This record gives sequence, structure tokens and C-alpha cells, in this order.
Amino acid sequence: MEAVLLQILNGLDKGSAYALIALGLTLIFGTLGVVNFAHGALFMIGAFCAVMFSRLLNLSFEMVDPVRKDFLGNPLKVQTPYLESWFGPEMGSALIQWSVPLSILFAIPVMIMVGLMMERGLIKHFYKRPHADQILVTFGLAIVLQEVVKYFFGANPIPTPAPDSFAGSFDFGAMLGLGSGSIIYPYWRLIYFMFSALIIGSVFAFLQFTTFGMVVRAGMADRETVGLLGINIDKRFTIMFAIAAVVAGLAGVMYAPINSPNYHMGMDFLVLSFVVVVVGGMGSLPGAVLAGFLLGVLESFASMAQVVSLIPGINQIIIYLVAIIILLTRPRGLMGRKGVMED
Repeated sequence: MEAVLLQILNGLDKGSAYALIALGLTLIFGTLGVVNFAHGALFMIGAFCAVMFSRLLNLSFEMVDPVRKDFLGNPLKVQTPYLESWFGPEMGSALIQWSVPLSILFAIPVMIMVGLMMERGLIKHFYKRPHADQILVTFGLAIVLQEVVKYFFGANPIPTPAPDSFAGSFDFGAMLGLGSGSIIYPYWRLIYFMFSALIIGSVFAFLQFTTFGMVVRAGMADRETVGLLGINIDKRFTIMFAIAAVVAGLAGVMYAPINSPNYHMGMDFLVLSFVVVVVGGMGSLPGAVLAGFLLGVLESFASMAQVVSLIPGINQIIIYLVAIIILLTRPRGLMGRKGVMED
């Protein structure tokens, strides 16, 4: 029982990242009809927003500490963060420790700007082009962005720790009466799951209950008719592209403490996220979320030592095997709509 519950928790953790990225992918495809292979790069940029913001908060200056001496008895020169100088040691140190959650405020405008530049500068020219052209140009853009990040931040992963308050683990075993220490799970992974649920719920609520969202959903169903009503649907779709970029960026920001940001992390998640989108059904937002969590849990169970010893390598291919089975039985995916990518 303990092993099963632990794998479910691991699966929800992985599924949260898959679902967030797939949700953004589906938003872009459902509104603009663009297969965006650069979406994984937006996830990567979000993670490096956390890295950049952490570095900004850690900017320091050199000062002489009259209390501390070197071996010759001279006062030591120490690096003091500006935040500690401005707000005091305790407050400054707390702000630095909470750099990852605070970087959300930094990442949102950055991701909006990146999304708008990407859509207005490149992708809008490929709306009416074949999907193959869209895939090639956005995949090329992803590689360019990946190499730019590699140039400025290097090829090695950059550790970006969570706040000290969430450095420990939660004892699920004690809470469920299964014995203290039987199920231990990191706090930050639980925070990531709850954060993902909040973002997903916010996106669905925005589309379902706001006038803007209702117009977007109508435009997704019949773009020409909405345009004939005098509504600038293209402008609204551009805003949705920016929102999708923000969703992917925030997913990357909060994932930074779990997986140290590196220049190829976007590509690592991109392929799996596209599999999630296809399994859920192209253009289906609920399908993308459902498939994200489903495949995350399946991948987690397939990674168990007992399963891997019985079927070596199954953890590397389980998602693709499930995708093949689902698409053979349900060609449109779990919740796909008729006519999407069937022309």
C-alpha cells in the first residue's frame, strides 16, 4: 500500500508538469490552429527566469567587516547582498531564500513579452500554412532559444533551491495511520502539484466564466462567424498565446527546485507533452489535463524497481505504448473533437 501511494504521488508530480505544458500547447492549437514545437522552450525560459531572479536578488557588494579578522589580524572584506544592506540581514536573507516563489512576479511580464514577440514576429505568418511547416519553423525556433540560453547560462544544470521552509518532507504515513516514516514526500513537490491545480483551475474558470473567455471559446468553434459579429478575434487569440506562454513559464519557474534548470529541459518535456496532447485529443483542454495526469501516474508505476526488473526499459517506453494503444482504439484521443487535424 505504501509503495502504491508513493507512486501515485510521484505520478501526480510528473503529471502536473505534463498537464501544464500540454494545457498551453492545446490553448495555442485550439485558438490559432498552430502546432507549436517551441512551447517546451517557453517552459525552459520560465525556469531560467527563476535562475535570473535569484541571481538578481543575490547581487552583492564588497564591504569591510570590522568584527571578522584574517590570520594577520586585518579586517576581512566580505560580500554583502544589497537586499541585506537595504532591508536588514533577516529580511534580506528571507527575500533571497524565497527567490523562486517571488520570481513568479518577474516571470509573468517576461513570458507575456516573449509570447507576444513569438506570435507577432514569427508564428502569425504561418497560420494558414500546413502543419508540417509550422512544426519545422517552431522546432527551429526552439533550437535557437535553447542555444541562446546555453550561451548565456552555460551547459551545466543550475541548482535553484526552494525556500528553507519547504526543504523538508511531509509524513503521509503518520497522517494515514500507516506508520511514521512509511510514506515521506518532499514539501515542494506537493506545493508544485497544488500550484498546478490552481493554474489549471484558473485557466478553465477564465475560459468558462468571463466574457473574454466565452468569446475565445466561440472563436475556437467558429472563427469566421465570430469575426462577422465585429469582434477582433485575432487580437483575442494573440492574448491567448501570451496566456499560454505564461502558463508554460510558470510551470518552469516552480519546477526549477525539482529539476535544476538546464538548456535542454524544454526539449525533454516537449516530446512527452505532445504525446499527452495527442492522447488527450488535439484541441481538447480537459483531455490534455486528464492525459497529463494519467500518463504521469503510469510512468511513475512503470519506474518501480519491481516492474523494471520484470520488464527492463518499460519506464522509458510506457507513455508511447499507452499512446499507441489509445490511438489504435480511439483515433481522436480520449476527448478529441471530430475534424481536428483530420483534413
